[in-house]
Parts: sequence; structure tokens; C-alpha cells
Amino acid sequence: MTRPCDILIQAACIVTQDALRTVVEDGALAVADGTILAVGPREAVAAAHAPARVLDLGDALVMPGLVNAHTHAAMTFLRGVADDLPLMEWLTQHIFPVEKHLTPDIVEAGALLGCAEMLRTGTTAFNDMYLIQDATYRAVDTAGLRCLGGEGIFGFPSPAYPDADAGLALVRELHERWRRSPRIRQCVTPHAVYTTSPELLQRCMALAEELDLPLHIHLAETTTETAQCVEMFGQRPVPYCHGLGLLTPRATVAHAVDLTGAEIDLLASTGAAVAHNPESNMKLASGAAPVPQMLARGIAVGIGTDGAASNNSLNMFTEMTSCAMLHKLRCMDPTCAPAQAVLDMATLGGAAALHWPGLGQLAPSCPADLTALDLSAPNLQPMYNPVSHLVYAATGHEVRLTMVAGEVLYQDGRFTRFDYPALLAQMRDVRRWVLDKLGR
Repeated sequence: MTRPCDILIQAACIVTQDALRTVVEDGALAVADGTILAVGPREAVAAAHAPARVLDLGDALVMPGLVNAHTHAAMTFLRGVADDLPLMEWLTQHIFPVEKHLTPDIVEAGALLGCAEMLRTGTTAFNDMYLIQDATYRAVDTAGLRCLGGEGIFGFPSPAYPDADAGLALVRELHERWRRSPRIRQCVTPHAVYTTSPELLQRCMALAEELDLPLHIHLAETTTETAQCVEMFGQRPVPYCHGLGLLTPRATVAHAVDLTGAEIDLLASTGAAVAHNPESNMKLASGAAPVPQMLARGIAVGIGTDGAASNNSLNMFTEMTSCAMLHKLRCMDPTCAPAQAVLDMATLGGAAALHWPGLGQLAPSCPADLTALDLSAPNLQPMYNPVSHLVYAATGHEVRLTMVAGEVLYQDGRFTRFDYPALLAQMRDVRRWVLDKLGR
């Protein structure tokens, strides 16, 4: 007897990222109510299911939707506004001066553009930290991705709140407003050690524990941050945050570049996850995170793009390539960042960084979040090893389709939930606004 399903997806190749890292040639997935029922050979899955719809993608590779472990989606409106600068100069002299004028409309437009870019390049879920975060959630709700997000908490006024007390109250408000959304989840996001105080970081962790939310923070991104932390608080960033109780299994730290061996061991002992941002770290000359060493110690590591203002893209395929190449060069070892390990970081590692079980894999009972690449693209032929192709050959622009919870959100140049030409027109107005704020 056949089992009913909403959609049967067929493709030449399926990279499942399941526990066995199964790759299925001439495969199919059965999906019902946004969840995967079965994955396997086309004939077997088709024979066992009665679909309401069949989607035959032909010569395509289907894989789990990529999970962006750290970004600032709305910052796409600042893409390229200030390049080739060190982190602190870039942040304090160019980014913060524009951001103090932010409006909800600017944030929503930037975030929707970020969602469009992620959908176009195969990302289905992301971890987001920014300002006026409610506007980002509206964009995410429109576009249909999954998002773990939080209002950036600073020890000084932001465009969203006048002081830290109001910032923490806003986190509570956002949690209550969006907690029934199936695709948007909250976390508590203190910005960094150099923009907060010990008391504020402890209050952030207490709130995360009270509401049972993850905590996400920029940490150990540069040697400059380390020097500031030592000067201000007498400790390096990782032991400083550990002493305040921040590093627990509910925490994800972004960057983790400037680490000692003892600090890697400390992170491993706490169960905290890491969001690695190779392209942003290279572009800002922040350094190269010791990712092979972290993986060897059992730390869950995801890959993030950071914001488009410091990357300058939200493309997880190019991020995977950069990740693999960076660590091979840093370690002078071509075996230290193999393709499978890098793909794991961009899928399963990202799910761990988002504290969202089930993402990053195509397996029964997991969400039907996936992307499909056109295997007829010249750079994907011939194909001997699909995982190798995904990390070293794909650019993201071979993506034909992106789906979340069984819903097609992007297919063959068309976004299904929003008017992309209208968004482009809006971004032209945003560009003029930014130039005006910069006095250009």
C-alpha cells in the first residue's frame, strides 16, 4: 500500500548529509507537511508513495539547504560602502555613523535583499544579529527562510533602544511577539566584550537561561579585541566570558580567531559552538581561526558569511571554498580541511550553531529544507565526487531551486513570495540615503 505525500522530488543525485553521509544516485525524496518522509533510490521511493505532485528536477543535485551560522542580513544595504580597512576603523568610522540613523524600513529592505541572496545561493537558515531586529523578522517572514536571531545588545544607546535595560526588555518583547512563528526563533545576542560590561553580559546570560534561549556573541575576533579586553577587564576574551558564565552548551561564539591552545580546550569543555567566518576574517585581516584544531577537540563548528558589509556576499558556496583553501594554506597541509568536513560545517555544524536539531540533513523526520543545483553547468562536469564538487567547484549560481519546509521559495530565477524588481527599486533609494548620511 502506498503512503500519500504532498510532493515527490526526483533528481540525478541526492547528497543527504545523514548520519552515514549517504549519496544517492537517481534518487527521490517524499515530503508531507513540510517534513521528509523518505529518501532513497527513485524507483523504491516512488513505488512506496502516492504524491499529490511530482517535481522531477532531471540532471540536478539535491542537497540540504545550507545553514549560515553567523550573519547580519540587513547589512546588505552597506555592501561595499567601506572596504579595505581594519575592523575597528571600519566599524567605528564608517558603519556605526550610518547605523545611528537606521530606520525600520531600511533594516527590512536590507534584510529582504539578504534573504534573496541567500535563497538564490542555496541557504535556507541563518543565525542573525542586528539592530531593529523586528524589521529583519518581518523580512524573514516574507521571504520564508528560517532564522535564529537576536537584537544586538550594547552597553550604550542603539537605534532600537535608549539603554541596556530597554534593550533587554526589547528582547523579551520580541520573544513574545515571534515565539509562535514556525521559522523564526530568538536568541540573546550581546554584541561583543568591547561594547558591553561584565554586568550586562551576565544579565544577558541570565535572560537566556530564564527564557531558555541560545546566546550568540562576537568573541576573540582580533588581537586588537584581545588587547582591549585585557586592558579593560584583565583577561583575554575567552576566559573572561567563561568566568562570567557565558560559555555553556547554549552559547555560540562568532569568529574565535585569536585563541590559545588552552582556550581551545576551554571552549571544548564548555560545549559552546563556534561560527567560523573565513572570508570576513580574511578581508578584515583579522586572522585565521584554528578550525582544524577546534574540530579535533570535538567543538561544533559552523560556517558563517558575516554581513555583506564585511564579506561582501552571503554566498555559502564561496564561503565553503574559502574555508577549505584558507586552512590548507594556514596549516600547509592539503588534508587538514577535507571537502566532507567543510560541507559538514556548512550544514550539520550550522544546525548545531543555530541550536536547531534536524537542519542540515535530508533524512526521514527532518524538515524538507533543501536546494538543487544544475549539474549541466560546465563547472560541474564531469562529476566524480559530488561532495568535492559542492566545496571546490560550485559557485552557488548553479542553484535552480531552494525549498524550506516543503515550500519552493526560489526556482529558476523567480522568488515566489516577494516582488524582486520592486525590492531592487527600493534599494536604489536606500543607496541614496546611505550616501547622504556619509556626506558623499
